[in-house]
Formats: sequence, structure tokens, C-alpha cells
Amino acid sequence: METGAAPAAVHAEGIVKRFGSTVALDGVRLTVRPGESHALVGRNGAGKSTLVSVVTGLHRPDEGRVAFGGEPAPAYGDTAAWQSKVACVYQRSMVVPDLTVAENLFLNNFGGSGAGSGRLIGWRALRGRAAELLAGYGVDVDPTVRARELTVEQRQFVEIARALSFGARLIVLDEPTAQLDARGIQRLFGKVRELREQGVAFLFISHHLQEVYELCSAVTVYRDAKHVLSADVADLSKDDLVAAMTGDAAKTATTWHAGRNAAAARSGPVLRTERLSLDGAFEPLDLEVVPGEVLGVAGAAASGTTALGEILVGMRSATSGSVVVRGRTVRPGSVPDALEAGIGYIPEDRHRQGLVETRSVAENATLTVAGRLGPWGTVLPSRTRAFARSMIEALDIKTTGPGQPVTGLSGGNQQKVVVARALARDPDVLVAVRPTAGVDVRSKDSLLGVVRRVADEGRAAVIVSDELDDLRVCDRVLALFHGRVVAAFGSGWSDRELVAAMEGVGESR
Repeated sequence: METGAAPAAVHAEGIVKRFGSTVALDGVRLTVRPGESHALVGRNGAGKSTLVSVVTGLHRPDEGRVAFGGEPAPAYGDTAAWQSKVACVYQRSMVVPDLTVAENLFLNNFGGSGAGSGRLIGWRALRGRAAELLAGYGVDVDPTVRARELTVEQRQFVEIARALSFGARLIVLDEPTAQLDARGIQRLFGKVRELREQGVAFLFISHHLQEVYELCSAVTVYRDAKHVLSADVADLSKDDLVAAMTGDAAKTATTWHAGRNAAAARSGPVLRTERLSLDGAFEPLDLEVVPGEVLGVAGAAASGTTALGEILVGMRSATSGSVVVRGRTVRPGSVPDALEAGIGYIPEDRHRQGLVETRSVAENATLTVAGRLGPWGTVLPSRTRAFARSMIEALDIKTTGPGQPVTGLSGGNQQKVVVARALARDPDVLVAVRPTAGVDVRSKDSLLGVVRRVADEGRAAVIVSDELDDLRVCDRVLALFHGRVVAAFGSGWSDRELVAAMEGVGESR
């Protein structure tokens, strides 16, 4: 039962949700207070996404109740009533890219803009009302630009403003930082804190536990579709939080690697760049990665790290310089040539660059080897399924089988399918850009273990990331700031010195 002076922004009690024989939620509860940032954490499959679907009105629970501000949730199907209570800002933006910011703000609610009625819309008034709305919530975005021109961070702010314009006082943030750099994260967190002071409540879903401790005052843990605990963040150590999520005694997610092997270094590099540069992104860069080595490239996307990763794999063309794999120069800006040269790629955004979401697990896992799955360029379904089964087993992908739609998998297992595709051609060098974005603690450890194993088998890997846990498996780490290498680290660096280097205040070592 709820207690306290003010009713909860949302209170869910005894929620049960089944999908066929699968129990997705087993009597869980959640309470978020007005003006509170409340984290909901748990491994993939714990029930977080299903709970969000229940409290946003997308799914009706089989048992239990949901209340907003002490009043029962609206009737299911009454979209307008639900929008006045709660909104979700998903990891994947829900704005319509070809519409302007103003049009997105009042989409399906042009009458609510005060800019028209019926079939007539006063566009000038609409833009004026949008500007007022954005300014009222401190969102510095031009209402006349098309949504496709916005940054990820700006799209999130627009979605939050849209939700508040409907009257919602509870905002669900679903992995909101997965595609933001460090500065973008801090600006988002600043905006959340401002809105909390106005009484807006936030349910924050993230796999990055340091963000939970930075932003949230309370946390709820689900495990295996059940409620494990709810506590004040200040009263819960990180070790205890990880233990609650996994059901195991807390363990270190990653271990330091021993460092570069001198004999391997003498054998010559697997990957080499020569004076590689991209105007506006990073200055000329010479890299060497030897057999058995994982090289880390640390820094925010704005420092040129993502651009570097995309050039290595042929997604973009460099302004100057070259990429060489085992003595072969890779044709600039050519993904097919990068594949032929022996480069595998784990992209930053699995939804936009990693998966064909209308296809099955098997089809996604075998995209890069389709020509090898039958005679004369044909693709034999039996070979596709057999190849996919071997990858499913090797990477421990939790799926009902090769034919399952990839959209039916959890985020961590979707990422494993992306990894399977990258490994399908037995690449000489694996390039992974923020490979654990949006996955849980266990999946993160598993994915980084795969990258480490590629190097340990005598090949090489490059991890491009600003996530410290991603970089702990590396033999060396180069820190980029504003497109320049500002520091180089061997194994055993401290969080403080690496973060300082990525922020441009560290010293070379």
C-alpha cells in the first residue's frame, strides 16, 4: 500500500503478465514518487520491458493494478488518457524524421496546439506555440527544422517536451544514454534534474550502473520476472546491486589483460593505419595492432572515435591516409573490400546498422557469408540453418531457433546476433564500436569475452568506446580528445586518469 504525503506518480502492485506459457512478470511491484528519478534494473529477460508496456498502457496485465497519482489507470485503448499520465522515451527515437519539430510536438493533437481546428491548421501559430512549449521546458531546438537534422540528444528532449505537453507527469527513459557521448549524457541528466524540481517523475532504465548512482535516488531490481528489491540508492552498494541483479555473489565484470606480447609485436601488425585522417573529426593517425592484441580507442564520439571506427570498416572514406590489413591496402569507403580484406564489424547502433529487423536470426547471422551457403551463389536454407545453429551455440544466443524473428530477442541476444555476423567470415581483425551499449551486465561480460577470444586466437581486435568496462579487456588504450591522441595507456590504468584523458585534462603516459 502506498504511504507518504503525496500519492505516487505511479504505483503498480501484484502485476502478472503471461505470453502463452511464458510468465513475463510474476507478481511484481513498482512505486515512483513525484519528482523522483527511480531506476529499474535487471538482466535481459528480467521483465523490465514488459513492465514498461504495462505502465504505459500497451499491455493489459493478467493480474494486479496500476494507479497514477492515486487514481486507477485509464481504460485500455484510451490513448489520450494514457498520454496524459505517462510517456516513454525509447532508446530508438519515435519522432517522425521527415516532419518538423513543431509538427512532431503536436502530431495527432494539432487542436491542442491552439493553432487550428478541424482540417485547417495555422502553421505560423503552430510554430509559435511549439517555440513557447520548448522554451518553457528549456529545450533549445528550432521548431522549424526537420527532426532528421536533430542530434540524438535533441530528439530525446523533443520527445520529453511532447510528453509533458499532454500533461504526463511520469516519463520513462528507456536506455536514454546508449547513443550519447559523455557531454550529451550530462546535459540529459541536467534536464532531468530541472524537471524533477517541477515535480516530474522519471523511471530510468539502464544497464550502466554508474549512471544509476549518478542520477537516481531509488532503484528497483527485477530478476527472472520477479521483484527482488526496492531501495534508496544511497543505501545500496554497487556490489550488492549487481548481486541482486544476477543472483550470484558480486564479481568483477571484467579483468585486466596482461598487455602486449613482445613476440607478437615483432611478427608484424595485423592492422595498420598510415596518416589516416578525416577533416573535422580526427587528425592524422598511425595505428598498429599486432596478433593477439586488443587495442582500445577511448573517447566520446565527438572526439572522432566513432568516425575512426567507421573508416576502418569501410563505412566512411577518410580525407587522407590508408588502412592496411596484413599488408593489403583496403579500398577507402568500401565495406565489401573491408570484408574481403578480413575486417569484421560490430556497429554502435545494432538497430540502424546491425540488424535487418524483418529477418530471422539465421538470416541476420549469415548476411556476410550468403555466397558460401550454396553452389553458384545460391543460398540453401538447410546450410543457413546449420551455420546459424553453430553460431547460436558458440555465442550462447537465447532463442527458440534459427527461424525466430530477430525482433523477438532481448537486447543482449540481438547484439550477439550482430557479433555472430561479424565473426561469420573468421575476420583477421574485429572492430567493435561501443559493443555493449544497451546490454546487461552478464551479456556485456560475454560479448567482451568474444572480442578478447578473437585476439587470443592469434588475430586482433579494436574496441572503440568511452565505456570503461569495455576498455578493461584491452592490452593498450589510446585516448582521443578533439581528434588527437592525448594519452596512451598499458594495462592497469585507473578510471580517474583515463577519464581525465578523454576529457582533455590528462597527461600522456
